[in-house]
Amino acid sequence: MARVVFTANLQRHVECPAAEAEGATVREALEAVFRMNDRLRGYVLDDQQALRRHMAIVVDGKPLRDRVHLSDPISAESAVYVLQALSGG
Repeated sequence: MARVVFTANLQRHVECPAAEAEGATVREALEAVFRMNDRLRGYVLDDQQALRRHMAIVVDGKPLRDRVHLSDPISAESAVYVLQALSGG
């Protein structure tokens, strides 16, 4: 199972310990985590179920490509990091 890890900054707002999740895509793994913690969904996804603008996901060291459908493939050995994106000027 893939390991889904949420950064400490996100954990300040909602309890979200790291979890093991099954799935062939980022979407499937996140849905497995959301089934255990539905409150987390609103922090990560917008009302269209796409990744929120202020969030970022890194899969096996590479940024998520599909921010709308979250269709990037993962394997049982994947590490999926969910973090708040930084911005500024």
